[in-house]
Amino acid sequence: MSIGNFPDGNSPEDERPFDEYREEGLSVGRSLRQARIEAGLTVDDVSNATRVRIAIVQAIEQDDFAPCGGDVYARGHIRTLARAVHIDPAPLLARYDAEHGGRPAPTPAAPMFEAERIRPERRGPNWTAAMVAAIVAVIGFVGFTVVKGSGGSGAKSSVAEGSTPTASTSTTSASPKISKPADPKPEPTDSAIAAAPQDKVTVQVSAPDGRSWISAKDHNGRLLFDGLLKQGESKTFQDKTKIDLVLGDAGAIKLYVNGKKIDDQFQPGQVERLTYTKGDPVVG
Repeated sequence: MSIGNFPDGNSPEDERPFDEYREEGLSVGRSLRQARIEAGLTVDDVSNATRVRIAIVQAIEQDDFAPCGGDVYARGHIRTLARAVHIDPAPLLARYDAEHGGRPAPTPAAPMFEAERIRPERRGPNWTAAMVAAIVAVIGFVGFTVVKGSGGSGAKSSVAEGSTPTASTSTTSASPKISKPADPKPEPTDSAIAAAPQDKVTVQVSAPDGRSWISAKDHNGRLLFDGLLKQGESKTFQDKTKIDLVLGDAGAIKLYVNGKKIDDQFQPGQVERLTYTKGDPVVG
């Protein structure tokens, strides 16, 4: 089991000054394209070296930053592409900031740490919620029994896709509705994730605090998912051999692999390429 983390392989000594492109009045995308051509590289070469998708590289070279998914991602891609074609990214970033309303404000660290301190307290017993849940269960059971006894059709239950089913409470139209205070969706417990088959690799990807573009493939290279995972959403992938992941913003993602939470040190905006197989996941 291993997790790949491949740097772009370019050192600051390889970078060329940006002045020649600035004097010509080239835009950010045109400057990157001109530098790539002069370096003798194709779009495929740059995509393979940086793990930035070909479509995004082509869009950036045409000054179309919409596919990046936001200013933070766009700045990260500009920096990565500039180093891949051996030019200084700082002037490009300065020009991008000037044309797009300035550099984005960093995410305050205090709320993140505060959330970590508060989270363990939520795991304590919540007697009010337990009483409400018990009342709802009793009412639902009584209503189901009455409808079933009168020949009516029973209420349907739904199960979410993935290895961890989520139960839904069934009520009839005659049953009174009892509102329950909204509570943030808790993280999956080890016992819930452990229900995944032991003879397969199961990877759950969630975005509790932000959003990120993700891509997932099975052992045959077949694409399981390629798109934006919005805040609060999660995806579960399963294969008999391995799962390959690419995370556009690894700092916004939480991973559960084969029943265990992956404790990582990923930073916001960091692009990660990961591979998981069956067994006990180990950070490499």
